[in-house]
Amino acid sequence: MDPYLEGYLWPDVHHRLATQISDQLMPLVRPRYVARIEIQVVADDTPEAEIGIMYPDVEIVRPRPPAATSQASPSEARAAGTAMMTPTSLSVPLLEVEVRLATVEIRDTAENQLVSSIEILSPVNKREPGLSKYRDKQRRLREAHVHILDIDLLRRGQRPLAHPRIPAHAYRVTLSRAGESVADVWAIPLQEPLPVVPVPLRAPDEDVPLDLSLALATIYDRAAYDLSLNYNEPPPPPPLSDEAQAWVRRQVDLHASS
Repeated sequence: MDPYLEGYLWPDVHHRLATQISDQLMPLVRPRYVARIEIQVVADDTPEAEIGIMYPDVEIVRPRPPAATSQASPSEARAAGTAMMTPTSLSVPLLEVEVRLATVEIRDTAENQLVSSIEILSPVNKREPGLSKYRDKQRRLREAHVHILDIDLLRRGQRPLAHPRIPAHAYRVTLSRAGESVADVWAIPLQEPLPVVPVPLRAPDEDVPLDLSLALATIYDRAAYDLSLNYNEPPPPPPLSDEAQAWVRRQVDLHASS
């Protein structure tokens, strides 16, 4: 994973990755299954956390210039028995942000029933109130006996699954198989390649592999993200450790020399 992709390019990364995952899986699951992309539009009720990171900078607090009015002076207002209105000191815009979330759904071709749901997390899924809504969605999918593969390639935010045994690495993939009470977790350090993970189907059909490193490398090249990213600046928050920052700098220098 490239941590620089976690910033303003993330919406594009999210949708391209969903498309690439679908394209990669389609030859492996047909003809009994198909890989389809489902788009859900959700409201980001707390977009302030992403301003300057994923959302463009906006004017959060704007001082209000003094208005030129013919309003009476305080002494004149008191003499007239009226109250003078106190002018406001600033204006705050009301932010309304809609987020389009792409999910890759594996459905059987016989009855079009959902078998596996591949969720690519966005920031709205990793902070309240979106976090609770996403956990509710997971619960509904489990009750419907659907396999859930969560792909979390964002370092910021809260993980939907919290467990003390899971290492606090940069990225995570979680697989919850239908009908099972345990989840398989791939905790991925920044310096390691993304894993090849299983996508479950219906018994007796075997899992099919999903190569996340290949998917990310493919969209990186096709979208020419290197032309948009400034690797001379720090990556989006949270800040990297000194060790991780040194590793990123080596990768940038290696790419520049190739």
